[in-house]
Amino acid sequence: MKKCLVILTTMLFGIYIFGCAKKEAAMEEGQEQMTMETLATVNTTAPLAPEVKVSQPKVGAVQATPITQAKLVPLPPAGPYKPTAAKIQTALKNSGFYTGEVDSKIGPKTKKAIEEFQKANDLKADGKVGPKTWAVLSKYLSPEPSVAAAAPLKKKR
Repeated sequence: MKKCLVILTTMLFGIYIFGCAKKEAAMEEGQEQMTMETLATVNTTAPLAPEVKVSQPKVGAVQATPITQAKLVPLPPAGPYKPTAAKIQTALKNSGFYTGEVDSKIGPKTKKAIEEFQKANDLKADGKVGPKTWAVLSKYLSPEPSVAAAAPLKKKR
């Protein structure tokens, strides 16, 4: 019984070794080495992108130009937008609540103007420009025809 077991184990080991060698040979056969000569024969003349043929327009004719690239649009900044002091003062000035100079400093005059703007627009009058206040105030940032035509908010006294 021991002899049969030894013979059987030896045969299985031999088949395993022979099978692995056969697989390795098959893999090497399928993968031939690239030499400089074989690299030179690779077809490099195939076009990478389709060619666009453009005919010459007739004199006086209007020709539509094909769009070749999509325009890149910058992404909005991550998180809430925080306006600069100069933008806040400019928008307050355009809305009629700030009469001082745009100096990029949030001082007592600017805080008072912010509070008055917030009161006039039914916002929490805390003197700080948060997202809700800026959503209303930013409409006055640049005097556009639609904003300039709209009646400016009157100060409450």
